[in-house]
Amino acid sequence: MKQINKILVAIDLSEYSTQTLQYAAELADKLEAKLIVVNVINQRDVEVIKRAALEASNISVGDYLEDQEKERMVLIQDLIEETKCTHLSIKKVVCMGIPFQKLINAVKDEGADLVVMGAKGRSNLANVLFGSTAEKMFRHCPVPLLSIRNR
Repeated sequence: MKQINKILVAIDLSEYSTQTLQYAAELADKLEAKLIVVNVINQRDVEVIKRAALEASNISVGDYLEDQEKERMVLIQDLIEETKCTHLSIKKVVCMGIPFQKLINAVKDEGADLVVMGAKGRSNLANVLFGSTAEKMFRHCPVPLLSIRNR
């Protein structure tokens, strides 16, 4: 079995994120692995802001993305402190795009050996019609993926 040195944990900042991060952190601690916490600003949300920006001159897509990235970094740091895993080597990544594609890219870019993510998270009609991010990750992820069943 390949040594696990880097664990990528996908966090969508839903109510299930704390449990997912806690599990990944405990695993990283036991394996002495680095933790990479990744959050994706969904391209769908950005497209809505782009349409709104066309109609209102006071909306800037660039400002929206910058604000979102800062806010999400703070929320991720809060989760790290809440789960008491500040002693671990942790890299935080916030990116924008189609969630499963950006997560696959992050796995490759970061050299992750394992992905940990929740079995469910933010849900909406699009997930019912097009499949969930978790389901797409299971089909396309190039490394083992551990799905955390939320209670």
